Amino acid sequence: MNEKYKSILYKEHFKSQKYKPLSSADRAAQFGSFAALTGHSDMIKEEGRLVGEKIILNDEQVFDLNDKLNFLCDNIKSLPKCEITYFVPDTKKAGGAYLTRAIQVRTIDIANRKIISTDKNQIRIDDILEIKIQ
Repeated sequence: MNEKYKSILYKEHFKSQKYKPLSSADRAAQFGSFAALTGHSDMIKEEGRLVGEKIILNDEQVFDLNDKLNFLCDNIKSLPKCEITYFVPDTKKAGGAYLTRAIQVRTIDIANRKIISTDKNQIRIDDILEIKIQ
């Protein structure tokens, strides 16, 4: 046996005068599992969540969209109704999704390139895929 530890090998176990000993269950709880991977399952779900890419319009689609925007501008006083499909970027990762909403157009802000509806929602013109005028 190693001479280095001989002096402490047969010493009596220390018992505190101040604290009473823990029960077996309490001692076991000290060594129980802990959440080392907190949030890991959330990260896996987020990574698995599918997002789409923004569609780049061709010249013909851009021309058609411009015609419809001009129509909306010309008839803005009548608060025209339309259905707009537009891209909404994802807040957590690259990509996003397309939404289609029926709106009533209140204003078209050319400077900031936005359509503002009567319910005060704003849609970026650059994100619009399609407009169906009703």
